[in-house]
Amino acid sequence: MTLLASAAVMNATAQKAMKAPAGGLKISNELIGIFFEDISSSADGGLCAELIQNGSFEYSPAERDGWGAGTAWKTERPGHSLGYIEPKQQDPIHPNNPNYMRLNIERAKEFYDYNGWTGFGISNNGFDGIVVEEGAKYDFSVFLRNPDGVDKEVRVVLTAPAAPAAAPAGGAPGQFRGFGMRQPQIVADTIIKVSGNQWKKYEVTLTSKVSSTNATLQILSLTTGALDVDMVSLFPQDTFMGHGLRKDLAQALADLNPKFMRFPGGCVVHGGGDGFWDTYRWKTTVGPRETRKQIKNTWGYHQSMEMGYFEYFQFCEDLGMEPVPILPCGVNCQGTNGGWNMRTQAQDAAPMEDMDEWAQDALDLIEWANGPATSKWGKVRADAGHPEPFGLKYLGLGNEEKITPEFEERFKYIYDKVRAAYPEIVIVGTAGPGSHPGNADFEEGWKFATELEVPILDEHYYEQRTFFLENRQYDSYPRDRKTKIYLGEYAAKDKKLIDALAEGLYLLHVERNGDIVVMTSYAPLFAKKGTNNWNPDLIYFDNEKPYLTCSYYVQQMFGQSSGDYFYGDCVKFDREDNLLGQSVVLDTKARKLYVKVCNATENAAEASFNLSRFNVKPNAVVTSIKGQPNDENNYDQQPIAPVKSDVKVKKSMKVQVEPYSITMYTISL
Repeated sequence: MTLLASAAVMNATAQKAMKAPAGGLKISNELIGIFFEDISSSADGGLCAELIQNGSFEYSPAERDGWGAGTAWKTERPGHSLGYIEPKQQDPIHPNNPNYMRLNIERAKEFYDYNGWTGFGISNNGFDGIVVEEGAKYDFSVFLRNPDGVDKEVRVVLTAPAAPAAAPAGGAPGQFRGFGMRQPQIVADTIIKVSGNQWKKYEVTLTSKVSSTNATLQILSLTTGALDVDMVSLFPQDTFMGHGLRKDLAQALADLNPKFMRFPGGCVVHGGGDGFWDTYRWKTTVGPRETRKQIKNTWGYHQSMEMGYFEYFQFCEDLGMEPVPILPCGVNCQGTNGGWNMRTQAQDAAPMEDMDEWAQDALDLIEWANGPATSKWGKVRADAGHPEPFGLKYLGLGNEEKITPEFEERFKYIYDKVRAAYPEIVIVGTAGPGSHPGNADFEEGWKFATELEVPILDEHYYEQRTFFLENRQYDSYPRDRKTKIYLGEYAAKDKKLIDALAEGLYLLHVERNGDIVVMTSYAPLFAKKGTNNWNPDLIYFDNEKPYLTCSYYVQQMFGQSSGDYFYGDCVKFDREDNLLGQSVVLDTKARKLYVKVCNATENAAEASFNLSRFNVKPNAVVTSIKGQPNDENNYDQQPIAPVKSDVKVKKSMKVQVEPYSITMYTISL
């Protein structure tokens, strides 16, 4: 479904809501959401549309052996220009980004005529190649300074690998004369005049003359002397809703029709790898780009914070999702420094005398999101371009921390302060790692949450498909607890069609229990080709396009059939089988009825529909996902995709449910 189609659906919901017929169970209408974590290069080089890697020169050996300020950059010496580069930290633009690169240009002119290719400088080809399209515009920005006080001319040029060309007189086709080197294509270029010895931001628009999947940006000084360079950026002008996100990946999320987004993690929240120093702190991600504090990513690479809390909230607003930010609560991941493999966990805890800072972070976040532009943190939001409040409803504290006494003490400290100051905020707690009945953390997490009356508890589990095919655990959960359930991370441990169908059957059972399970989100969401930290994932992608899995299409089906009432007695199969499942969900606002039937067996099944309590209209749409159980969507092939068709429906009818399929009837009322 396109963004325009999504808007049409939202407009349709403006009609008068209907009264739900008798026999329905009131369920959550926010059941399907998404969970974004910067894992497997999901942000930089992924959803964030920034095309330059390490544009602020902040990569560090503390993040990965062999990394440094010059990672992803190369020295450029067209012709025989001379010079050297050196990373510096004296008098940076901002203390949160101390590194910059100094170009020391000894000779900027070439000895010979190589088609005017002059200057000394640096180049960057982004995240394994910059993708540009002919005629498209790209916004380039950079901070520059002349430490020697000499004004300079700087050439900014986008190049692409050489294209075949006719042989010039006296030379081979497409080669630099005398060197046997092929001349790169000029994609776009311009000249910047740099004045003064103080940092200044320079911005230009580059228009691509050709299309390429492997372009490179060069910054070349045409003047000798010293030039300081920092915060290099190249963004396509054409981003999702103009807000800096890569269009195709953001559209793939929009097409899921999610009701909320949890962010920024995951283990990213509490600094899973090295202790507290790389803990994600939201306050350093919301200001101007040059003031944001970049840190090591838990998953072993760099976080530029180009996508910070402002961008997350803005994306939620663009898609009509509830933001569900997750904050650390004074303890880090028990997996720190290899703790997952130890006999005893390695969870660290901040001293209690420091917990006011952690609690204040939570209170200030709520003010930043919901406060007036005249408030301290509301002004920070307004200064970033959003004077109106975002309307934060949910706040998560912690992410699958081991439920230790240290965790409980610190969680309660923040929880009590937030509840006292903002009782309207719905707190989401955590049930710890491995959220299954019988697990010690799970049992203690639920006991602790029940005592505190935490509104929602976040359960996580990744299991083989047999778990999702066989377990219907929420059928037996107590109905009298005040704490509801958010299934925040789950997936079958493979990405074949049969795994997606197993997840679909499980979600049918979740819908049946939508009175106690109020939110779910598959995880992980994204993975970039060649950088997988986790497998499987919902959406794989490269620099050019996304690759949607079988599980993606099942999630999409459930996202597009959200409602507020569940009816469990409208569909009957011709046989009893745990691998057959059904649900009927009513959206009273949209006046739509969604009938879903799933068959994870090798034989067809017959389902009898009894929709007599509904005033169904005859014209409906049927959406089907089907194939062979081991079919898999990957980079090489995409055999599985939904098929839609128009059908006639009646209040009473029988339908054939094909083997290894899940089908949805969308019926207007």
